[in-house]
Amino acid sequence: MAGGYDLLQPDEALPLGHAKAFIQHGGFDITACIDPNAEQRQNFQSKWKVPQGFDCWQDLPQLAGQFDVISICSPSVFHANDIQAALSFQPKLIFCEKPVTLSLTQTQQAVTNCARLNVLLAVNYSRRWSPQVTDLKQQLNDGQWGAVRSVSAVYNKGLLNNGSHMLDLCLNLFGPLHITHVGETVFDHFDNDPSIAACLQSAKGVPIQMNLAHAQDYAMFEMQIVTEKGVIAMEDGGASWRFRTAAPSTQLSGYKFLNHGDWMEPQGSYALTAAVANLYDALTQGAPLACSGEHALQAQTLCEQIQQHALTPKPQRQDTREAA
Repeated sequence: MAGGYDLLQPDEALPLGHAKAFIQHGGFDITACIDPNAEQRQNFQSKWKVPQGFDCWQDLPQLAGQFDVISICSPSVFHANDIQAALSFQPKLIFCEKPVTLSLTQTQQAVTNCARLNVLLAVNYSRRWSPQVTDLKQQLNDGQWGAVRSVSAVYNKGLLNNGSHMLDLCLNLFGPLHITHVGETVFDHFDNDPSIAACLQSAKGVPIQMNLAHAQDYAMFEMQIVTEKGVIAMEDGGASWRFRTAAPSTQLSGYKFLNHGDWMEPQGSYALTAAVANLYDALTQGAPLACSGEHALQAQTLCEQIQQHALTPKPQRQDTREAA
């Protein structure tokens, strides 16, 4: 996420990682990087023209305020320590990959520490910055699709790793959620982060079902929103959207049917481009962050609640039939 995904992409392509997004924006200079792998660090510095590279936080000269932004793209297990180390440099903003940490307690502490030191914390739940999601949220709020009847979603590769993305997307589109049922648990990629099926409900009573695919088969992150006026489908992780509307049948009087709909397939992802623009506006104009530590806390709280439900032993059914 720091820069490796963009190595095989054309220079003019939209960014998939932080470094290219900051560079393409034009309002930032990347002045230093940290990577314990010397070869990776040197390749990163060469590709993105970063003047200073260090093996670890301890090697970085301790100059408070020398960085406006610190991006944390390390594996999630290191995030808690990395955030604490980053705060010692007194940046204006930390841009952290999701999840913030591997435990709700640590994430709450990170959010609290950032707020106490007046450091903005942005978290890369990328669809918060997706123009397609922003437009859809506005359409739903404006009532263009009428009432939302139900939501069906499919994900894999871990509840905290990918399921939290789906929960954050649902929180963004439909508001606060509560859990109504927790179902199947599947260890399809991580030993400590299974994928877990769950049913939730919004404050307006919209039922939301999170189903599972298996990460060893293929990647999958999709959603279908059934509304009063039609059906909205997100496929390919948000790269493709299909909008189907209902119209009176030409054959059966009194019936309405869905049309085949219109597909919208953007060329690449604008999420990181929009994210860095939002960070810049937050720093220069005081604009609100589209995805903050508080947003991440809401998604991780649901993750932890789902995990706790899944670990709770289910009561055994008793056969109360009487013998004849």
